[in-house]
Amino acid sequence: MIVSGEGLTKSYGGNIVVNHVTIRCGPGTITGLLGTNGAGKSTLFKMLLGLVKPDQGRVIIESTRKKPLSGIIEKPCLYGYLNAAENLKIFASIQKTPYSRENINHLLKKVGLPTDRKDPVKNFSMGMKQRLGIAIALINDPEALVLDEPFSGLDPIGVNSLRTLILQMAREEKMAVLIASHNVEELSKFCDFLYVIKDGEIVRSDTAKTLITQYTDQYLLVGENLNFSGPLERFNPVLIGNGAEIRCNPNEITKVLNQLVANGGTIISCVPKINMNRLFQYSQL
Repeated sequence: MIVSGEGLTKSYGGNIVVNHVTIRCGPGTITGLLGTNGAGKSTLFKMLLGLVKPDQGRVIIESTRKKPLSGIIEKPCLYGYLNAAENLKIFASIQKTPYSRENINHLLKKVGLPTDRKDPVKNFSMGMKQRLGIAIALINDPEALVLDEPFSGLDPIGVNSLRTLILQMAREEKMAVLIASHNVEELSKFCDFLYVIKDGEIVRSDTAKTLITQYTDQYLLVGENLNFSGPLERFNPVLIGNGAEIRCNPNEITKVLNQLVANGGTIISCVPKINMNRLFQYSQL
């Protein structure tokens, strides 16, 4: 493991915000922290980054790099009146790291930002600001990256683009990536492991595939010429446009899709819908 939090606890004014949480992330792994607003995600990440001192527990960083861990909590903090290159230069100087124009261009290219754009970053879209924030976090080549709600405020194209960037950093550079979000569908698309946090406590932890399969009991099927009568009628489908929602066991969905295709239908998409109430129920880990 590159970064681990062991039994982390934090209280404010007698109110326990994070309660004996253990979380780990290894090289080349994308680990998701799923929780609603106020569940303790940001406070936990601040403890991992050393911005907040835990009341109990410890943070373990296993890295020999100059800056083993970096990240963004909530929205990236940028100088809106400066351009992207100027922002990178200032943050590099704050970290006492001399960065040449070549170094800055390399970072901009790495996160998919233009190297020749000279206007202030206040003109940037939210997606471009997130990318610039990640570029700043990558100064000094950290081995682990912590991102708090990185998809907040992004449109679908921005979400997909940022997801691709995060995957590249984890898979190609073997970076450990920790991501907090309230969007389970987004995390399920690319996380290797998931922790579910509720009221400051971890209530679930497993591979993303296992959790999604275990707590999915409804599917939105979209396609052409789909016939939900006959053998599929027992699922009581709710018709929605060119598709329908059905409630069924994850072990049955493949059979359902095969039946629809056998009857002359064409499946365009099959979107699982996770039972959030069950997922966030307390359990003994």
